[in-house]
Amino acid sequence: MESKAILDVSAPSETLATSDVDPQLSALLYDMSQQVEMAMHSMVKMASEISECTGEIMEEMEKCKEYVNVKNKILEEEKDRFQKAAIAVIEFLNGSENI
Repeated sequence: MESKAILDVSAPSETLATSDVDPQLSALLYDMSQQVEMAMHSMVKMASEISECTGEIMEEMEKCKEYVNVKNKILEEEKDRFQKAAIAVIEFLNGSENI
């Protein structure tokens, strides 16, 4: 019986302490949820910006690939012309030696 009396006496103080904690806990949870919401909003905004920048980077890479392909084609054509010119000079020189 004595233990029940002790519980009865402590119960009102626990209720009082709990009622004091509830508003504080609610305020803390509200503040944290606001911070989480702001952080998530910032992350969504950053993800959108990253996606936009990724698109721009991909476009720039495609332009660079096209430029490299054009430049490569020009260099291949120049290489072929120089090789043909070198072969013509060698044939000319070999032909003059046979005369």
